[in-house]
Amino acid sequence: MKQQAPLTITNGQIVGPAGLTSGAVRCVDGVIDSVGDVTPQDGDTLVDAKGKLITPGLVDFGVFAVDKPAFHFGGITRAAVMPDQSPPLDYPSRVRLVAYSGKPDLWVHPLAAATKGLEGRELAEIGLMKDAGARGVATGRGWIGDSGAMLRLLQYAAMLDLVVVSHAEDAGLSGTASATAGNMATRLGLPSAPAEAEALAVARDIALAGMAGAKLHIRQVTTQASLDLVRSAKARGVQVTAGVTPAHFMLSDLATAEFRTFARLSPPLRNESDRQAVIEAIGDGTIDVIASGHDPRGPEDKRLPFADAEPGMAGAETLLAMTLTLVRDKVIDMPRACALLAANPAKLLGVPCGQIAAGLEADLCIVDPDKPWVVDSSQMAAKGGNTPFDHQPTQGRALSVFKGGVQL
Repeated sequence: MKQQAPLTITNGQIVGPAGLTSGAVRCVDGVIDSVGDVTPQDGDTLVDAKGKLITPGLVDFGVFAVDKPAFHFGGITRAAVMPDQSPPLDYPSRVRLVAYSGKPDLWVHPLAAATKGLEGRELAEIGLMKDAGARGVATGRGWIGDSGAMLRLLQYAAMLDLVVVSHAEDAGLSGTASATAGNMATRLGLPSAPAEAEALAVARDIALAGMAGAKLHIRQVTTQASLDLVRSAKARGVQVTAGVTPAHFMLSDLATAEFRTFARLSPPLRNESDRQAVIEAIGDGTIDVIASGHDPRGPEDKRLPFADAEPGMAGAETLLAMTLTLVRDKVIDMPRACALLAANPAKLLGVPCGQIAAGLEADLCIVDPDKPWVVDSSQMAAKGGNTPFDHQPTQGRALSVFKGGVQL
């Protein structure tokens, strides 16, 4: 989708790294041309932001399905797709197909499978998949238990300058657990795993990343112990970044009290003290990325006993609104929210977007941070309405979305 005429968005509050400034954004040939005190030129397409926020388009890091209507609703202009597809993204041709799947109205960036068949043993052809369009390499929904294989992966990825995206749960401890060990899991009689399963995996992966000099992104860090490990590693200079989804700062394991399978997630919901630790880590910079973890599931996967239901949530439509709760609660400010949702994931992917600055891709949103709405799983644009926030009142909506200077 090529921009046919220059676009100028006027009368907005532009969210930049240093704060909010009043002004306009002009886009030419799919790229941001000028920002701030901008005078529209003859022939420009004009859009009045009416005093609302002008933000970068969201970059959703680590989704499991390409779901354009849901992404457009949520203000997402780019999505990094996990390799857990059918078949897995462990061949260049599959990576290339996914890379083109969003055209023309969504940027899709595949994350290549770390191992053949995502089985955690033999490394896939990562170099060839990078040439085919992969922007990173991921272990998928599982953890690579073989430390030798994980070290080779990190060393290879470092040579290719690719980020390794790890799912941090020690499979020897987590097994088929559907809940975090503790009072709630005991009361409900659910198969559970200790929260330490995450910390052990995080500690191992950080140690190997330090040895390899590789870039490691731990896709979801959800416990106090794991966050302390990430904090310490960053202080030592290890190239580690951490992500989280809104479910783990909005909800605790209390959300599973009525066996609500929409709250069946991987990793499982944690106790309240861990939830508070995640919020603190978002505020102090330990967590770098907030992503939706978008994984729409149909009734055949969710209308089952809790322990038998598939984990996952449809998160694209609620990502922005749930992150804005942190702004209203003064945990973070709006520029930090945009860094978590756009600039930081764009940097991990190595793509020229995520901020409003001249020369970057013109992926933008007009956002009303106060617009009220109610999450309704039956009305969602996603392929499946499996949201743990069903019927929750919230605030914040993307009113308009632009990809490459073209309104979607």
